[in-house]
Parts: sequence; structure tokens; C-alpha cells
Amino acid sequence: MASFPPRVNEKEIVRSRTIGELLAPAAPFDKKCGHENWTVAFAPDGSYFAWSQGHRTVKLVPWSQCLKNFLLHGTKNVTNSSNSRLSRQNSFGVSKNKPCEHVIDCGDIVWSLAFGSSVPEKQSRCVNIEWHRFKFGQDQLLLATGLSNGRIKIWDVYTGKLLLNLMDHTEVVRDLTFAPDGSLILVSASRDKTLRVWDLKDDGNMMKVLRGHQNWVYSCSFSPDSSMLCSVGASKAVVAAILV
Repeated sequence: MASFPPRVNEKEIVRSRTIGELLAPAAPFDKKCGHENWTVAFAPDGSYFAWSQGHRTVKLVPWSQCLKNFLLHGTKNVTNSSNSRLSRQNSFGVSKNKPCEHVIDCGDIVWSLAFGSSVPEKQSRCVNIEWHRFKFGQDQLLLATGLSNGRIKIWDVYTGKLLLNLMDHTEVVRDLTFAPDGSLILVSASRDKTLRVWDLKDDGNMMKVLRGHQNWVYSCSFSPDSSMLCSVGASKAVVAAILV
């Protein structure tokens, strides 16, 4: 019988409850696809939440403001009140130093998301966040999106602007992961049976191609010290690679 590890409090899991719901809008693009929400991600510092809304759009939401709306309004009509408030702020520039909501058109169906920060994850986790804009190479916060056409697009989280377009994969990019040490090293897993290692501080230069899988690669993850990468795919095996 399966059991939880000692650090997990099963009583707290039982007491967990839904605090709100975010709903994707009606499809603005290709009607052949449904409203599938393929993937979600939190920024390492807890500042933003992102999710794929189906089709080719990704929504970036300042999580603190979203959570506040959940707590104030409950689970009903949260999305509408949150969207109207945030969109007005975004449109009129009420506060340039605070995070704004963005809806990003990635140009193709989004299969994977990952936030990347040049601040190591152990330093970036905090409860009371002071909002500020980051400078590239110091405290940059990025969003990587893996697409159905094999491309990876890198976005500035604070402006929603496209920064890089990585095009070496030939099939769907199923998963993305950033090294947790703040190096802005990105690894992508694809149906083309490869993993690719990118250095975003070097204009997205592709550093390595890892070819240990015989079939589609579904998921990849860094070790806490960023020295090792593990991946899984259709071959039912875990493949590990040492990157340093």
C-alpha cells in the first residue's frame, strides 16, 4: 500500500480546500482545439502564476493580487473581477513598479511552461514580496514556453515581450526546466527524442544535445544543486546526465 513520506502531514491534506477558480476565455483562434489547460507554473519567488489556456495563449497573473481576490470574493466571479481590475492597471499604467497581468500569444499550441530567474531558488523564495523590475543578468525573471511546432519562445515576465525564439527542436516540446542555481540554463524535452541545453545568458546559445532516449521524451528535472539532469519518456526508463 502506498504511503506518504514522514514530512507530509496527511491531516493537512484532508483539510485542504479549493480557494478559487481561474477560467480560460472562449477560444479566440483555432476552433478545432478545445479549452485544454496543458500546463501551469509558479515563478520561483511566488510573484507570478502562468497557465496555458488552450490554443496558443498563456496568461501571466500577479499571484499576490489573484490570491487576494480569491480570499475577498470566494470561488465565484473571481476571474471577472480580477481580470477587469488587472486589465485596467495594465492598460493605463497605474503603477509601473508593480507586476501587471499579461496574455501572451505564442503563435502555436503551448505544451510546456517554465519560469527562469537569475536569482537562485533558495534565495528567491519569500512570503512578503517587494515588487520591483529586474535588470537582465542580475535578477531577470523569464518565462519559457514550449510549443507544438518545436519552438521555444522566451518572454520577459514584466512586459510580456518576446526576447528569444529557439528553433532547433523538430517536434513538440513536452517539458522545460531551468537550473535552480540562477544560471539561466534551460533544458527542453521533446518528441524528437532529444533534450537540449540552452544558455539564455549567452543569447540562447544551444550548449548540448542529449540523445539517450529511444522514444519521445516527456519530462525532465534538475537536481537541487543543478549538477544532474534526469528525464523520462516513452521508453519507460529514467535517463540521468551529469551536466557539470
